[in-house]
Order: sequence, then C-alpha cells, then structure tokens
Amino acid sequence: MAFDAYFLTAVLDEVRSRCIGARVDKIHQPSRDTLILHLRCREGREKLLFAANPTAPRLHLTAASPENPAEPPMFCMLLRKHLLGAKLTEITQPPMERAATFAFDCTDEMGFPVQKRLVAELMGRTCNLYLLSPEGRILDCLRRIGLDESAKRPALPGLLYQEPEPVAKENPLEFGDFPDLLARPGADVLADRLMDTLGGLSPLVCREAALFAAGSTDARISTCNVDAVGEKLALFFGEHLNHPAPYFYALPDGTPKQFAFCPIRQYGSCRQAESFGALLDMYYTVRDRKDAMRQKGQAVRKTVQNLCARLTKKLAIQEKELLATYDRERLRQLGDILTANLHRVVKGQTTVRCQDFYDENMGEIDIPLSPILSPQQNAAKFYKDYARMKNAEKELTHQIELGQTELSYLQSVLEELNRAQTEAELEEIRRELQDGGYLRSDPGKKRMKQGKLAPMRFESTDGYPIYVGRNNRQNEELTFRLARKDDIWCHASKIHGSHVIISCGGTTPPDNTVTQAAQLAAYYSEGGSGQNIPVDVTAVKQVKKIPNGKPGMVIYHTYKTVIANPYPDIVVDALNAEKQEPSGS
Repeated sequence: MAFDAYFLTAVLDEVRSRCIGARVDKIHQPSRDTLILHLRCREGREKLLFAANPTAPRLHLTAASPENPAEPPMFCMLLRKHLLGAKLTEITQPPMERAATFAFDCTDEMGFPVQKRLVAELMGRTCNLYLLSPEGRILDCLRRIGLDESAKRPALPGLLYQEPEPVAKENPLEFGDFPDLLARPGADVLADRLMDTLGGLSPLVCREAALFAAGSTDARISTCNVDAVGEKLALFFGEHLNHPAPYFYALPDGTPKQFAFCPIRQYGSCRQAESFGALLDMYYTVRDRKDAMRQKGQAVRKTVQNLCARLTKKLAIQEKELLATYDRERLRQLGDILTANLHRVVKGQTTVRCQDFYDENMGEIDIPLSPILSPQQNAAKFYKDYARMKNAEKELTHQIELGQTELSYLQSVLEELNRAQTEAELEEIRRELQDGGYLRSDPGKKRMKQGKLAPMRFESTDGYPIYVGRNNRQNEELTFRLARKDDIWCHASKIHGSHVIISCGGTTPPDNTVTQAAQLAAYYSEGGSGQNIPVDVTAVKQVKKIPNGKPGMVIYHTYKTVIANPYPDIVVDALNAEKQEPSGS
C-alpha cells in the first residue's frame, strides 16, 4: 500500500471538491485512533474519517458506519464542544508531508467569530490529531506527548503547536532534471535512488516508476541509458502527480492488496476504483473491523482458551484413570485366591505363594500382602479395592461425559467469538459466560446499555424469511421460543455453528430456499471456510433441548443431511443480507 504524501494530496483534492463550505453536524470517535466528522454539504452529507493509527494512518471520505462506544471519549467531547456547527473553510498540506490542516470558522464562548484548526499528522509512529486555538496553541490532542518524551515536539494542552520539520528531499513536482539525478553518486538500484532523493513518495511508487522507465523494479542505473530513463521518469511523475487516480491491485479472490495514485503493474494487472475514498473504504473497512473485534474480544477469548486447555488436561487425566479401572477384575480374583489360602498366611508376611485356580495351567503366583494387616483384612482389602474401582468407573464415566459436554460448549463459544462482528454481540457472549460462572462480573464497571440483540435476518430468493442465531443463547431462543413447530431447522452436522430457521408460515419451502438456508448454516459454522459442509435439516418440532444442558445444546434424531458450500459470494448474491445501523453515542 502507498498512502504517501501525494496519495494524501489526491485525497485532499477530493475532500475539497465535496466538503469546502460544509458544516460539522456530528462528531464520533469509534475507537481510540479513529475520528469521524459528519459534514452537512450543499449536495448532501459526507463523512470525513481520520485514522491516526501508526500501523494504518489515513484520511478520506467514507461511507462506512463503524459502531460507536456507549460513552464518547474525552477528545471526542472536546471536539464536539469546539467544532459542532463550524464551517470548513480551508484545507492545506505541507509540501511532501503526510499531514493536513483543516480550518473551521466557528464562534468562541462569547459568540465572537474565530478560526480553529484541526491538524492531522499521519506519519507512522508519530500519528496524531491536534485541535488548535486561533493563536496556534494546542487545545488538546489525540495522543499527548510529555516534555520528557519528545524534546523536539511535545504535545500538551496549552503549548504552541510546532509544525513538522520540512522534508529534506527534492520535490518531484518541481524537479525536472532526472538525468542529472541519475548521474549523481548514490544507490545503483533505480527505485532506491528515487526513494533517497525525492520526497513524499512510497517505495511502491518508486518501484512503479522504475518499472515504467527502465522495464524492471530492480533496474540498475549503471546498466541504463540515463537520458532515455530520465525522460521516462519525467513523463511518469508529470502524468501521475498532476493527474492521480485511485488504482489498486487485488488478489484472485478480489481482496485489495496494494493501492497507489498510479497504476500498479509490478504484480500484474490492476484496477481503478470509483474514488479515493471508496478505495480506502474497500481496503481498510473489513480489516479494521476484524482487528477491532479481535482486540476487544481478546481478554474473553484468552479466558475461554485457558478454560478449554484446563478441561482438556483434566479429561486426559480422567480417561487415564478410567482405563486403569478396567483391570479391576484381577483384584477380585486375587481376593478369592487369598481367601481360599488364609490357612497358609501368617500376619507379618509381605507375600504369599498360592496356586492360581483362575489360570488354565494352574500356575503359582506371588500375592502381595500388607504386613500390618491380618490375613482376613488383606483379603478384604482386595475386595474393597475392586468395589472402589467399580464405583470409580461409573463416576469417572459420568465426569468425563460432563467434561466433554462442557468442553464442546466452550469450543462453541470460541467459534462465536471468531464470528462476532459488533460490540453488542461480544457483550452478549460476555453475559452468557458470566451467567454460566465462567467470567466474573465487575460490579464497578458500568454495563453498556443496549436493547436485546435480534437474530440475523435474511430473505431467500423465494421470499421466505431465514433467521440465524448469533450465539448460544440466541440459538436457544430462536429455536424454542421464536420458531414455530412446523418451521425448518438447519445446523452444520456434528460441528459448532448457528441455528438457522426457515420461517415457513405453515407452507412447505421450495428446495432453493432450503439450499440457501443450508448455505447460511454452513457459512455461520466452524467449517465456514471450507467446502462441501454436511448440514442437517429437520422440522423444529424434532429438535429437543438437552435436560440441564448448556445454552444452545440440542438433540434430534429424525433429519436429512444435505451438502452445502459456504462461499460468501453465494450467500451475498442469493440473500439480501441485513444492514446494521451504527449504535452508541
């Protein structure tokens, strides 16, 4: 990817054309590093996203609606205080730098017109957002930097804002003598020479320039015609810096892998997006959602993984102990042999040699004895050990069944955590684990207020509603409370997954609808990334809840099994997926 200074220049041109003169309508901060300004423009509404994330810094117009926290962070509240209702009047960018300043006309506490600025610095580890007063002092910033942390550029409220140091490289927009650049001493690899000399360009763009001018991303200056390559470099930068376009290279499955403001030919063919904002939305939205949910659910996931590991270890020990109880019959036999030979035993002996009448050859064996017990007590001990191991077999068998059920349940929770897409879904899983005694509820922590989360709803191409449970508790409610007895129930066979209900309304759904429901059951299951997943299909009335079982655990005996391919494109094309609205403040 190449979110460099000139890609940002193109993005800012796009923002200017659509947002200059717009009013700030809303301000949200979905995560620690991400800010979204909702702008009311002449031709409609726009959302301007700032991501000061060191691993993925960016700024662009977005159509995404990420979920917002229940309580907005302090920086978000400060921006709302100063910028709500303000008018965006100017957008500037330092030369060759991944930074931008947004000037807003607003009013102060006394009602006098003032100009405040929002500065976005998107330079890797130093990413930050600053809100500046009319005098250029920092009102606050997203990431505060103390005086002891950065001697050059501290970032604290009340300090004067200091602009980044100018880039000490040539400006490719103003540079014209490329043959001279190639004749200078420096790196022999053309892409490295461009990277070392020209400012504001990413390595990806420098490799593309080398490929265009010299035919290879690894081309060496010493083997090139300097004049010819220089002319092509001037043509490349003159065209693409003055007329940038949102190009991207995608993997065979359609996932964008690289993007730039110029064609990306070093990996093969590339495509052009509708706009820079649409390109960045396509590239980052899915990745950001997955990363955010992985981080938010990490603590719960770690707890469940530890519980699974502990249960697995416990089950292994119990199964080993159970295996040992299968040899208990020999204890009873030794008790019988010793009882028949009590007259030969004297208290204090440690062994006694007796004839084994359970052996076909009637051979002799040595029976171990306790010297502190009488002959009768030694015989009784063998019977007692036999009875203890017989009882142990029953108890261990029962405990192993309970352990395996609990392990299966916890593994299903892990699968739910991997599928969770919103904070609301994670919160439901947390509550489920708290109610089950697996997680402690924090009495000092304010619980997020939210309504009851509904199952996912889809509609088949034949018009039948199809409902999919998001977690175990929702699976149980969907199957045993919301569904009718004559509705169709689907579930991936013998693996963890969601309960899927076809709401039939007293009719028999067509085979195409059942196929689509089976695809959903396969997609929202543990095997969702595979192919040819067996899915069990039956009537809801055939599904029974396991007595005293964990949430969502059921049994059924009358069913048919179909094979479904859980390809996401099939699910998306065949069904109208639900559209979730953003929640929170």
